[in-house]
Amino acid sequence: MTAHPADHPGPLVFVADLDAPELSDDDRHHLTRVLRSRPGAPLTVADGSGRWRTATLDGDPEPTGPIQVLEPPRPRLTVGIALVKGEKPELVVQKLTELGIDRIVLFRAARSVVRWDAVRAERGLARLRLVARSAAMQCHRPDLPVVEEVADLGPFLAAAPPGEVALAHRDGAPVRLDQPTVLVGPEGGWAPAELALDLPCVRLAGHILRAETAAITAGALLAQLRDAASR
Repeated sequence: MTAHPADHPGPLVFVADLDAPELSDDDRHHLTRVLRSRPGAPLTVADGSGRWRTATLDGDPEPTGPIQVLEPPRPRLTVGIALVKGEKPELVVQKLTELGIDRIVLFRAARSVVRWDAVRAERGLARLRLVARSAAMQCHRPDLPVVEEVADLGPFLAAAPPGEVALAHRDGAPVRLDQPTVLVGPEGGWAPAELALDLPCVRLAGHILRAETAAITAGALLAQLRDAASR
């Protein structure tokens, strides 16, 4: 079995340099004040790209094991969700990170109620990336998902590989691994013009789901299919 940070005791933290790891002030506070880790306590340091090593806490981490690489699973999985209200985007990013989704996209759909201006989009994106980082640390995931800037649906689809994107819809077919990108519409559902696009639809449940539930469900189904295919 491939070595994994979750097999080792202690928390996981992200650092810029695995050869000379240094803690950020926030991570140091979290380890020593929140988790009450003591000098010599075990931990794992990772660089966010899948590279990691064991260490102990000694001011800054002191490496105790060689650098290891967790190879990225294939195919790479993407879940997109139309902008939703309140703290729901944070919940979605947190859970998709835990599930191992590689790329998370927030987009503007025709019926999107939420509209972020440039300032709010910049702040929101920064916050969501912090949420992803925290979730990856919590679940001992050594690679960080890509959380992309908010995009309009049209340009996103134009740049996507043909045949790999599916829309979540109650009348769709089962989720498939050869369609590794699933997009979830806004609270008001897909507009007729969006459903008329030459895209397959996938079914997540037998009834209507909230947008945030649908995105998390799509991530769970894709992750389970990929995990089963790799065994």
